[in-house]
Amino acid sequence: MGGVEWGELGALMLRHLYLAGVPLLIGLAVSVPLGWLATHVRWLGPPLIAGTGLMYTIPSLALFILLPLVLGTQILDDANVLVAMTIYAVALLTRTVADGLASVPGHVRQAATAMGFGELRRVVAVDLPLAVPVVAAGLRVAAVSNVSMVSVAALIGVSQLGSLFTDGFNRNAMGPIVVGVLASVVLALLLDAAIALLARLLTPWLQKGVPA
Repeated sequence: MGGVEWGELGALMLRHLYLAGVPLLIGLAVSVPLGWLATHVRWLGPPLIAGTGLMYTIPSLALFILLPLVLGTQILDDANVLVAMTIYAVALLTRTVADGLASVPGHVRQAATAMGFGELRRVVAVDLPLAVPVVAAGLRVAAVSNVSMVSVAALIGVSQLGSLFTDGFNRNAMGPIVVGVLASVVLALLLDAAIALLARLLTPWLQKGVPA
């Protein structure tokens, strides 16, 4: 298939999924407390949202090259890509989480507090579940972005689907490039569909037409 064996393609897709998916989960875990701070500490919200958003403007290739100097890792270590992708995920998701938490109706929060919910319990049991649709929308954007940006790491020799682009370019062969593009699109669509399905499972009241 385009000069690429199925076994090789499968291995590259799994590598790509690992390098794009793990940072997505870590980025979400980091963004939840940051988003909560942005919505609950008024003076901190604007600079926090702006600061994390600015991280997305860092060129990915430059970040892949600079991180080994900061982390003390080798240029080909997966840690460099994982950290870089986590930074981009946090940059996209912090505002999304803050928007999701801010979208929870005030009367719902008041009702939870009246029922004896503490701050942490209310956030976990009430605020975050109601924020799922907004957060999931941002997570889908971040997932597609990560899949796209991971490919750039092939320029410094990190193996994943982007390696098909560099291989095709070096050999002046379109086959590997086309296969790499199609595989990246398929991977992005699968991640997007998985997040959309998970969001539906976490919000059964929306599927039944029950208002939050």
